[in-house]
Amino acid sequence: MRLAIPPRPVYGGAMTQSHSLTGRITVIADVCNGKPTVRSLRITVATILGYLAAGESIDEILHQHPMLEREDVAACLEFASRMMDRGYSIQAVV
Repeated sequence: MRLAIPPRPVYGGAMTQSHSLTGRITVIADVCNGKPTVRSLRITVATILGYLAAGESIDEILHQHPMLEREDVAACLEFASRMMDRGYSIQAVV
């Protein structure tokens, strides 16, 4: 099964950067245990976010992974932003 993260609604007729998520962030059950990846390249969104959190620049990430594009890193950040925009509840596990 292959899923793509749906884009945010588009207001007006202009194409927005959100459309890039449709083809850039994918979730495939057989790839990286179903974790969100960048264009099915077996590079997880969490890996890219980890590099950024460790202080690496986008240029350093692109140098380490030449198959990535600058838009892929932007899509990872937008994906993370959308995930944080959801409601969460904390429950005790017994």
